[in-house]
Amino acid sequence: MARPAARAAAAAELRRALAHPREIALFLDVDGTLLHIAATPAAVTIGHATIELLQRAHAATEGALALITGRAVADVDRLFAPLALPVAGQHGLERRDAAGAVHRHAHPAPELGAVRDELDRFAAAHPGVIVEDKGLTLALHYRLAPRAGPAAAALAERLAATSGGALALQRGKMVIELRPAGRDKGTAIAEFMAEDPFRDRTPVFLGDDLTDEYGFGVVNGRGGLSVKVGDGPTEAKLRLADVDAVREALARLAGVAG
Repeated sequence: MARPAARAAAAAELRRALAHPREIALFLDVDGTLLHIAATPAAVTIGHATIELLQRAHAATEGALALITGRAVADVDRLFAPLALPVAGQHGLERRDAAGAVHRHAHPAPELGAVRDELDRFAAAHPGVIVEDKGLTLALHYRLAPRAGPAAAALAERLAATSGGALALQRGKMVIELRPAGRDKGTAIAEFMAEDPFRDRTPVFLGDDLTDEYGFGVVNGRGGLSVKVGDGPTEAKLRLADVDAVREALARLAGVAG
């Protein structure tokens, strides 16, 4: 766990970067970073103040702000309506750029049908486990049934291993996901960085989970700022305490706080 002094120093370094919003490309994870985690993905809520904060931050960066998430783009749009920000969904398998064009890097894998059947059977046998079908990926949530975690991991590992390399296993906080191989949050950030208005800016990425480590690696390689939200081992250079600390940093960037 980071010491208070270390966290204060990290917050100060981040504030210095955010003080120049036209020089950075800002990437934000959603659940656990921008929004508080709930018992299920559908239970996550967002208030008007956070919507307004994002809108102001997007304007402050002159459009160089994107959401990088495991959620589907359609789900992000539902959650953040009426905003339609640049976004990479399903760990980079689908992406909407700053011009509004949508890029899809995969089609539903044939293997996912059989995988869905097995996950459904597992969930039926373990009350509290939830199967989330995002279209291109399948997630097995066990936050409401933590004792099922080891068995869920074993099942997902077996399904990935028997897919012939078609499916990749992605671990997260109380969730295990199966997705087509070859794309992740790092590849999504790299794609944004090759486009305007993100091009030639310093990348800044805030994330809280194992899925965000791919993005941290890409940002570090480009001399940017990687920010881990919360505790746990990470490749990120900086660390913030929680969602509230993230919102405070964004408020400073957006000019709505002192």
